[in-house]
Amino acid sequence: MIWNSDQGSQFTNPRYIERLKDNDIQISMDGRGRALDNVFTERLWRSVKYEEVYLKNYQTPREARLGLQRYLEFYNYQRPHQALSYKTPAEVYFGDQRRIQLSRLEMEDSTLF
Repeated sequence: MIWNSDQGSQFTNPRYIERLKDNDIQISMDGRGRALDNVFTERLWRSVKYEEVYLKNYQTPREARLGLQRYLEFYNYQRPHQALSYKTPAEVYFGDQRRIQLSRLEMEDSTLF
């Protein structure tokens, strides 16, 4: 297994590194000045936190899993993104036909949640 991280102080702490090594985990760190390498992932998790997690009061892991699943489906298939010319990630990746198919399925499956 390979563990990738940036060079933040929490990831370069000798105790942290030793724990990875003790479990035969290879360490891969982004180079200095590469903070923007994960910008898309960081932006996604910021949205997840502020638009879903911080607004909900999950009582069980199951509730959290279902809430996150529902949010990520919304994020990918319904929420327009400014950086994508107000299209959804699914529209950009799959094309418009895929969105139409998913919208139909969504209407059928709306009672599942």
